Amino acid sequence: MRNFKNTFDLYDWDTLEQDIYNISSNDVQRVLGKEKITLKDFKVLISPAAKPFIEQMAQRSQALTKKRFGNTIQMYLPMYLSNECQNICTYCGFSMTNKIRRKTLSDKEILEEVAHIKRLGYDHILLVTGEANSTVGVSYLKNAIGLIREHFSNISIEVQPLDQEDYETLIEEGLYAVLVYQETYHKATYKIHHPKGKKSNFDYRMDTPDRLGKAGVHKIGIGALFGLEDWRVDSFYTALHLKYLQKTYWKTKYSISFPRLRPHEGNVQPKVEMTDADLVQLICAYRMLDEDVELSMSTRESAKFRNNIIKLGITSISAESKTNPGGYAVAPESLEQFEISDERSTEEIKQMIQSQGYEVVWKDWDETFSKSV
Repeated sequence: MRNFKNTFDLYDWDTLEQDIYNISSNDVQRVLGKEKITLKDFKVLISPAAKPFIEQMAQRSQALTKKRFGNTIQMYLPMYLSNECQNICTYCGFSMTNKIRRKTLSDKEILEEVAHIKRLGYDHILLVTGEANSTVGVSYLKNAIGLIREHFSNISIEVQPLDQEDYETLIEEGLYAVLVYQETYHKATYKIHHPKGKKSNFDYRMDTPDRLGKAGVHKIGIGALFGLEDWRVDSFYTALHLKYLQKTYWKTKYSISFPRLRPHEGNVQPKVEMTDADLVQLICAYRMLDEDVELSMSTRESAKFRNNIIKLGITSISAESKTNPGGYAVAPESLEQFEISDERSTEEIKQMIQSQGYEVVWKDWDETFSKSV
């Protein structure tokens, strides 16, 4: 059966890396003169040779984003349901080996968090857990979605990869979108940072978007964690994955996120630094590659950076995020998965967006309809 691994196996990491770093200024100028950007052109746009052309790329990215999405920025909020986890991940505060107090929200606590989030104005929520099937498996997630679906137009999840039939069950319950990040597409590096647990299975994780596409989910979010490996090569593989998915599951919508390593319990230092200028370059390159893909920016990034990136290709942004279970109303003292950088309130972010001439959208672009209770 065909899946992304068939495409993935056609490429070699070291060869791609060499190609990207051998690109010349003339190559960049040639690509910038094209109307349609291909995957091959994308390699050029993320190369070191393209850095002097960021301003030109930014102008084009801004125009393309405005053409497709208008002057709108969608706002969403993550709600962490549990920090229990059965994996060892060197970069994550929830890693099984970290000696922290574990917490999983009860029904009552979930609804307390929901009440607080609704008072802030949100209509799109992202449910997040550690990867612990025995505690926060399909039955727990199904129950949580059932509890909150009447309160939100869109419910997304970022949890452990599941089987196709499990996704089908949650979609029937009201699930709208699933975010699943490969972290890095470099298999040897992936194994170093995921030595134990179900997440250590590189191929099963990489196959997750295929299972989601077959299950018929409305939207799939993908991406890499920048810092584990060379961000340029990981970004090419993410773009390759995106194009495969769009061709194979053409009814599904897609989004890309841009997480950079942040301080946390494990305190792994980035192998390759990704500067602010690098991230701007990458965001613009993705937009030039694809006018329709949604590009999301979390509170991992600084207030100054998020202020400046609004007009350059981003279509959704979080605010006032808490990365610990119960962090909004129930247990604000529990351990966060990672430290956020932009700590401004929802109202402050809303005003910042509006001051730049953009309209705030509180739910995702399409309305979904929950089945009747």
